[in-house]
Amino acid sequence: MTYDVNFGWTGTIGNVLLGATKADGGSREVSYRIGGGTTLPFLEKPVGVKSPLIAFEICDNPVYWSPIIRNYCGDLLDDLSGWTKAADKQYGVDLIRLYLTSTKQRNFSEMAAVGRAVETVLSSTGLPLVIEGSNEPRIDSEVFQKCGETGQGERLLLGTAEASRYRSIAAAALAYDHSVIAQSPIDINLAKQLNILLREIGVRHDHIVIDPYTGTLGYGFEYSYSAMERIRYSALKGDVDLAMPMICSAIDALTVKEVREADPVIQDEMAVTWEFYTGLAAAVAGAEILCVRHPKTIPMLRAALEGMQAGAGRAGTAGGQ
Repeated sequence: MTYDVNFGWTGTIGNVLLGATKADGGSREVSYRIGGGTTLPFLEKPVGVKSPLIAFEICDNPVYWSPIIRNYCGDLLDDLSGWTKAADKQYGVDLIRLYLTSTKQRNFSEMAAVGRAVETVLSSTGLPLVIEGSNEPRIDSEVFQKCGETGQGERLLLGTAEASRYRSIAAAALAYDHSVIAQSPIDINLAKQLNILLREIGVRHDHIVIDPYTGTLGYGFEYSYSAMERIRYSALKGDVDLAMPMICSAIDALTVKEVREADPVIQDEMAVTWEFYTGLAAAVAGAEILCVRHPKTIPMLRAALEGMQAGAGRAGTAGGQ
């Protein structure tokens, strides 16, 4: 006996294209179409999309990165090209997420450095690229302009737009045909409002990815999960202002007390465990992109997601075989 796993949903999660291959005018070896869901995660196998995607987070100035990652990866973190290549060829991720941490330096104004970092990553991998800007309103406009220009034709995903500052990133996305991460503080109404603001100034529905802001497991993730679940429910009920794919980053997983104060012998294991379970829970809540920083999290997360995808569709059958 079978039953409908769509529960009468009338809405569909919109699609967003990430990366442009040579056939599309870019230089990526692969591109992805995320979104398109018509029900809750893992109830049916996605058609024509690879989801969730795993993104590996790197940066252009590792002094701001977790000491756990610096200790694990060693000198690799001082070689942006080598770090990117390792993420692509050794770690086996789907996306690269570059944080421009160099812009955190006091009085930073060297936009050429931004361009060089983006060029280095683009030339070191054929994967689609997510770029996080400066998070500094004073230079945001120039930073996003340089990112957009350097990655023109590559269909980047630029972050992060917030209600208090979204025009500069939107301008770069519109000028160079990139997509935007729209982040709101764990609130469905604020998420919807920001999406509306972005669309009002010209950012298309299929160029927006929602970041509901994710606390790590045990440190606020239950609120994030609830917000993500409500966003997905509303979208499936037909609310087009929330019918966008979601991205989740569990960066706090590497800094929680249990990880910081763990015995050095098991600290790596603790960090990976926290990051893994936060990412897995986010996937169940509806995230199409899961971002991680520890290389050892990737194979664990990949295996778990593949196992869940393999079982997708079985929920539509009652009574067994």
